Amino acid sequence: MKLSVLDQSPIRNGSNAMEALQESVQLAKLADKLGYTRYWLSEHHNTKSLAGASPEILIARLASETSRIRIGSGGVMLPNHSTLKVAENFRLLEALFPGRIDLGIGRAPGGDRLTARILNPSNTFDPKEFVQQLVDLQAWLTDKAVPGSMQEKIRAIPSIPTSPDLWILTSSGESGMLAAHFGMALSFAHFIYPIGGPEAVSNYRSQFRPSPHLQAPQASVGIFVFCADTEEKAAEMEAVMDHRMLSFEKGQYDVFPTYEEIKGIEYTPEELLRIRANSGRRIAGTPQQVKARLEQLAAAYDVDELVIATITSDHADRLRSYELLAEVFHLTK
Repeated sequence: MKLSVLDQSPIRNGSNAMEALQESVQLAKLADKLGYTRYWLSEHHNTKSLAGASPEILIARLASETSRIRIGSGGVMLPNHSTLKVAENFRLLEALFPGRIDLGIGRAPGGDRLTARILNPSNTFDPKEFVQQLVDLQAWLTDKAVPGSMQEKIRAIPSIPTSPDLWILTSSGESGMLAAHFGMALSFAHFIYPIGGPEAVSNYRSQFRPSPHLQAPQASVGIFVFCADTEEKAAEMEAVMDHRMLSFEKGQYDVFPTYEEIKGIEYTPEELLRIRANSGRRIAGTPQQVKARLEQLAAAYDVDELVIATITSDHADRLRSYELLAEVFHLTK
């Protein structure tokens, strides 16, 4: 089993964005040392609780701080940006760190629609435009465009012999068909929507068309995980994760509580129903408990790679969770 990291650069209570980014540097160096396969950075906007607005900038820093692990975006929200600029950003990263860069792309705005419109005033949120962006991106990253087309007239620089690995992120399965059509790898965000994922990945595999980037289908699954030395510690963090996901559904995106702050809360019957519904988005427990559940998840999706997202109120707990996972899965250092 391959394990990878999804880092949303969370800003803990009492901390700040600068500290959060330094914690990302620390975690990336640890993941590199422990044997994780890749380290992905998310793109979010207009939030007080996440610091990762520009994955491509942080990728450059983390790649320079590590030596083995692949570093990439999980993902760049493509409709927010000029496709040519994304292609050039990641070509430059690939030129600097050949064979270590992933370009994971998504269609969601990574925030609210007003912010997305400010980021890219020409964004109409039309799915057809996202498809055209994928056409353009693939052509610019491979220098293989239709003769006479706009992609042939404009080159993404620098011109290099390799290209970053291309991934499409999805939480519904719809983008999975685009990944299959364009011959890109697929990562299903189980931590966002834990229903229908195995079927979406199976459909992706059956419809996959080889491309210059990828000759056979490749898939992974993303999940919230907290691994602890004791069941008591794991249960506390599970309670925090449940409260945080419930807060998201209420539009409270910047709620980042500690266990002490939420342990006395009594939820309404309706809230308890939502907590149960969201429980499939996360896994918490001791190393052996977490390993068993992760292996079940991987088997359901028929994948050999899991992308682990861990957010804690204490940075040491976050580092320890990734250490325990590396130990129980016997990752190669």
